[in-house]
Amino acid sequence: MNKKILIVEDDLKLSRYIELELQHEGYETHAVSDGKAGLEEATTGSYGLVILDIMLPGMNGMEVCRRIRQNSDLPVVMLTARGETMDKIAGLDFGADDYITKPFEIEEFLARVRRFFRKKTDDDKEISSGALKINTDSHSCEYDGEIINLSKTEYDLCLYLMQNKDRVLTREQILENVWGFDYYGETRVVDVYIRYLREKIDDKYGKQFIHTIRGVGYIFKDKG
Repeated sequence: MNKKILIVEDDLKLSRYIELELQHEGYETHAVSDGKAGLEEATTGSYGLVILDIMLPGMNGMEVCRRIRQNSDLPVVMLTARGETMDKIAGLDFGADDYITKPFEIEEFLARVRRFFRKKTDDDKEISSGALKINTDSHSCEYDGEIINLSKTEYDLCLYLMQNKDRVLTREQILENVWGFDYYGETRVVDVYIRYLREKIDDKYGKQFIHTIRGVGYIFKDKG
């Protein structure tokens, strides 16, 4: 498991603070202070996670994230300003796996990081629903033999839904099991990622696997 983390943050004091805390937790870190350097490191280096600020010199974090996501499913956590809801949603739309609002408590920050490195243990190597299949060994998802390009969070969400098919899941249950019991974010992030999965699977292949249970949450039906 690659536990090296790339930090892209132009506030050098904050960047150093994050580095020290992560190193204390046993992670290897590398920090850069501008967007272009961050993009180069993310695309050419070997990392397990990127911590990416939005406001960066050279190239903003949104564009860095978009370009990373063109060729990689490397997990990206964006740092956003307090109250900037549009930044949070835009970051997710550009392919970020999560966001953390500044200023943040370091315990919350470390909890978010830990969930990306939490080991998944699954007895079944392949889970299927009709033509939709997930292989837990290769962390791949396909429909009728065609590979579906999912980010880590999209994959984790799809896997959890398929493991609990025909069972109504609340947003809180999904948040706890996909994002982690120590996740401090809003349940809105669940809706955003459900929309991503529907676009990549349900809408693309004309099958409705994911159903909304109004006022409760979602259910994955075995027959799309």
